[in-house]
Amino acid sequence: MTEAVSAFPSDGSTVHAYILIQTEVGKAASVAAEISQLAGVTLAEDVTGPYDVIVRAQASNVDELGRLVVARVQGVNGITRTLTCPVVHL
Repeated sequence: MTEAVSAFPSDGSTVHAYILIQTEVGKAASVAAEISQLAGVTLAEDVTGPYDVIVRAQASNVDELGRLVVARVQGVNGITRTLTCPVVHL
């Protein structure tokens, strides 16, 4: 029998994730600066490529991470799309 492996810690430890962000043209630097001030965000950098900003975030659980992304990150003016990638420990 194969045991299911959860991508999220069940021991109460912190959940980490990368949030990949696409912005309106010319908005990457201001989006990164604003997001870097949000609680739970440990790093926000503007980058080149298919995404304009990459964010490293942490939360106490997956629900809190979801609230951070939906209620706060996606509310920043200039964002057109986000992709959240939780960190897993295999």
